[in-house]
Amino acid sequence: MARQENYLVGIDIGSSHVRVLIAARSDESGRLEVVGKGSAPNRGCRRGNVVNVEATVDAVKAAVDEAEVMAGVEVGRAYIGIAGSDLRSVNARAVVSVARRNREIHKTDVARVLEAAQSAALPSEREILHAIPQEFLVDDQGGIADPVGMLGSRLEANVHLVTGNQTRTRTLQTCVNRAGIEVAEVVFEPLATADAVLSQDERELGALLIDIGSGGTEYAFFAESEVQHSGVVPIGASHFTNDLAMVLRTPFGEAERIKVRHGCCLPSMVDDDGVSVPSVAGGATRVVPKRELCEILGPRAEEMLSLVRDDLRRNGCDDNLRGGVVLAGGGAQLDGLLEMVEQLFAATVRYGLPNGLGGLVDVISSPSWCTASGLLLYGLRAEQSQAGRPRRSWTVRSLMGSLRSVFSDLL
Repeated sequence: MARQENYLVGIDIGSSHVRVLIAARSDESGRLEVVGKGSAPNRGCRRGNVVNVEATVDAVKAAVDEAEVMAGVEVGRAYIGIAGSDLRSVNARAVVSVARRNREIHKTDVARVLEAAQSAALPSEREILHAIPQEFLVDDQGGIADPVGMLGSRLEANVHLVTGNQTRTRTLQTCVNRAGIEVAEVVFEPLATADAVLSQDERELGALLIDIGSGGTEYAFFAESEVQHSGVVPIGASHFTNDLAMVLRTPFGEAERIKVRHGCCLPSMVDDDGVSVPSVAGGATRVVPKRELCEILGPRAEEMLSLVRDDLRRNGCDDNLRGGVVLAGGGAQLDGLLEMVEQLFAATVRYGLPNGLGGLVDVISSPSWCTASGLLLYGLRAEQSQAGRPRRSWTVRSLMGSLRSVFSDLL
């Protein structure tokens, strides 16, 4: 197999599946061309957390093997998505002085103000995954995306911080490492997904991305091109399946089948037809009206979306959805969910599909592949930043690399 130097890899480790995409860098346009994909059931994660390392490692290996065969490339390094209810986000503000005589702001000043924004005390078990500049201010002049080269004596920054449980992050990395893959970066999934599904106009106007996975739902609100708020609610597609299984007293596999084929969460969208529902332990099959399915799924969908809406309201983001709502993730495909979102958020709603990639895009044109696609685009942006182009998201590793250059700049 070919080496990976000219390829990027994204691995979405979900609670139900592991999805892998391999993309080749196009020398002519710089665009990524998808050349391989792989998917495998994952029985080692629950609600975004690794509960069985061996099962997770096996799922990663199976998905990677499938993608490698299709692409003819051996994977050695990848960008990994992370989600789960333990992830937290907060907006921070910091200020530093510019001490040079000419008052010109350098990259090291930007690194210092971003480090200052991360200086708040964190519990020992937590770590910062992302520090994303929302806005810079130079001598109280705001709305600045890149202050390097400007003149001023005072540099401020508003920064969006995403933190995670250190042990859980290390466990996820260990699973990937044991599958024979180096982790290039662990990425909060909505940030990656946004790269694949949101347009620049939506980011500017104010758009909400809701990524509904199996074990939970992650969301991020973007305005003025940058993420302004993000969060996680511990309700995902598997909860809908569990509700059906418990109320209808049917096996989980049958409940999943019924949800996918006949499930709907809005009563106005269902007819009076019945659905055959097998009983547990080989009992008699019953016929259940679709409206009864809707009565089970509807309240859970409303609960999930209401948690997202209420959190946005607490953070002052619910009145700024001029760019609408974009739904991603496999759980977003439940019938009636798009219409319910439209009612609850009073905004235009659409399904997110991967954009910005070439190659085998027809085989990944589904909300289920948005995160893996976004990880490729995030990785491309990250590697371009290392080559000297500006980057919107700073990790602790890249920040410390910038700080190490302070002394060389002062010489």
